[in-house]
Amino acid sequence: MGKKLFILLVILMSLSLIGIIFVQAYFINNTLENEGKQFTSDVKRSLISVSRGVEDKELLSYDRLYREAVKNGRTPDTTEIRQLLIFESFDEENNQAISFKNAISEESFKVPALFFDIGTDSINISRFTNVSETKIFEGKPLDGKVNLNPIQQFTDYSTLDDISRRHYKMGYHRAYRDYPVYKRISNEEVAELLESQFNIAGINTEFEYAIYDKDLSTKIRSENFELNPESTIGIPVFMDTENHSNYSLYVDFPERRKYLLSSILGMIALSFIFTSIIVLAYSSAIYQLIKQRQISQIKTDFINNMTHEFKTPIATINLALDSIKNPKIINDKEKVMRYLKMIKDENKRMHAQVENVLRISKLEKNELNISKERLKLHDLVEDAIMHVELIVEDRKGSITAHLNADKSSVLANDTHFTNVIVNVLDNAIKYSDKPPKIDVYTENIGNNVILKISDQGNGMSKQVQKRVFEKFYREHTGNVHNVKGHGLGLAYVKRIVDDHQGHISVESEKGKGSVFTIKLPLIS
Repeated sequence: MGKKLFILLVILMSLSLIGIIFVQAYFINNTLENEGKQFTSDVKRSLISVSRGVEDKELLSYDRLYREAVKNGRTPDTTEIRQLLIFESFDEENNQAISFKNAISEESFKVPALFFDIGTDSINISRFTNVSETKIFEGKPLDGKVNLNPIQQFTDYSTLDDISRRHYKMGYHRAYRDYPVYKRISNEEVAELLESQFNIAGINTEFEYAIYDKDLSTKIRSENFELNPESTIGIPVFMDTENHSNYSLYVDFPERRKYLLSSILGMIALSFIFTSIIVLAYSSAIYQLIKQRQISQIKTDFINNMTHEFKTPIATINLALDSIKNPKIINDKEKVMRYLKMIKDENKRMHAQVENVLRISKLEKNELNISKERLKLHDLVEDAIMHVELIVEDRKGSITAHLNADKSSVLANDTHFTNVIVNVLDNAIKYSDKPPKIDVYTENIGNNVILKISDQGNGMSKQVQKRVFEKFYREHTGNVHNVKGHGLGLAYVKRIVDDHQGHISVESEKGKGSVFTIKLPLIS
């Protein structure tokens, strides 16, 4: 996969993920707003029911007195005709005169006001009655005069309860208009009505309430009520016949947002879980893609370097064999032996590289059997120095040992730990453009022995230091073949040191050299 295509895929996947998260957030926010609107609507419906309940409670006393006054046949204090309609006609065919009369009368009763406790002696309630009367008179054919005695008469009486109630309410509202609200209803009654209606509407959260007279608070209020224009919901109460009122009932819900969130908590939790899974899966996929790309690049470099590493000895072997075949050389024993030695050395070099690859592979699969025994670290150091001493001398360099540790007994594998030290020394030689100058130090710190290998070579950057022990990793310098190696030496070193319960670290500065420090536990 090309770099540009890879970056494009990452950008598209990232934008898709961000889009999904934004859609989820928008959906949750929209749901929360809808829940808030539904909540406000339910509260207003409940408050309307409470308002009606408050008014109905006041009218209960009227209903009782009205029924007592009307049903007990009480004589009205005053009677007044409110409307009168008279209609007359003459039927010439039957020689009859017809008279129709309709009247509405108002009967007023005075009821003591002590039942209402509004500060007046009495209050008037009225009963309206409708009287319809039809009379038929017989006329004389000679003079056309009507007989004063009707031959038929129809009378109908009916009470107009709706008019009576409406008329009462008008008077009732006028009487109560300036009456203190705390004498009309109590805090307990308001709280009970509100709680009852909220339970019916399914609103199960704490609330605070208050009744205001215009913009002034009244005694009818809960202890912790605060008028908040953004969250307080209110409707008018104690309205008159024209639906006007100075009083308003307000309700506030301190934990409104928490209550609304709880209603969609399940959806939020599921959304968060699924979004988190998507984010984790996406992050893992991106990480794996980047890792695979890095591994692919590293393996490509590894193959290129291995090809180069094998190409040189193979070419040398071929040249040596061709030389031996030459009749002039085949009889020269000294030259033949020289070429055979070259073939053997190059074969050893290839074998060593193959062994390095196999060793790191076995280490990762835990198939490498590493037996340990009591050894002197100083002996291992001297043996490793001897392995590379000729190479250092050939480069006109130097390697100096400063074995200052009083105790150097460790539990280690002779072959593998010698290879560890050789690999670090080999790195110091290969990554020195000038003649290598290497110093090896040992010292005791607590129950550990410290081995430091210091060089004055090329050094490495901070970024390289973090990855120098990774398998296949090599610092890119433009030409992948400008130094020998395949990125397995230090990875092998770290695995062996870790297997010996030790620790390896590196300190380096570009252009000034590196110091590799190995710490191993001592044994008594």
